[in-house]
Amino acid sequence: MYTPPFFKQDRAASLRFAEERGFGTMCAFDGQQPLASPLPFYLTYAADGTPQAAFHVARHNPLVKLADGAASWLLAVNGPDAYVSPDWYVSPDQVPTWLYQSVHLSGPVRLLSDAELAVQFETLSDKFESWLLPKTPWTSAKMTAGRFEALKKAIVGLVMTVEEVEGSFKLNQHKSDADYAAIADALGEGDTDARKISHLMRQARPQIFADDTNKLERSVP
Repeated sequence: MYTPPFFKQDRAASLRFAEERGFGTMCAFDGQQPLASPLPFYLTYAADGTPQAAFHVARHNPLVKLADGAASWLLAVNGPDAYVSPDWYVSPDQVPTWLYQSVHLSGPVRLLSDAELAVQFETLSDKFESWLLPKTPWTSAKMTAGRFEALKKAIVGLVMTVEEVEGSFKLNQHKSDADYAAIADALGEGDTDARKISHLMRQARPQIFADDTNKLERSVP
């Protein structure tokens, strides 16, 4: 991933982002063309601290045949993104750009055993069911006897040993406070992703938005 120094994230921040996002596009090369599948995943860590991305795909997914434990795959994990118009800057002579969060994890991928797949499936569902609390979490135990085992035969578990971690959070960090604030304010009036980017920008430089916060607090009865 090409990442200018202004936007580069450290390893810990990149892994934390990937784990919190939990969804990405897994990419591999079959010798003739790239193959990719969007999928959920979770991170775990080996005894030596090496990150591992666990996931599964349909048994007939062509990625399965490429999981030889040697060739490096790429997992691209993206967050919100938003277009920025030059008209929104305070400074003149700006150009259009796009703000975003993105992390790339890469490394070899191997197949999991049936026992490992069962653990992975439950861990993955537990992860995302926890997002829905206080709803009572779904578990495979709620399924009709034998149904889960039948469905499990249709998928293949895999795990990536993460050898490289690259993170780029482009949030206009290189801009002046005036331009930075102007863009954050403009994005705050946009769609869901734009508002998320605005929130991230405000979190990164809270000091330049202090007056806005104070004004809001004073206006509340």
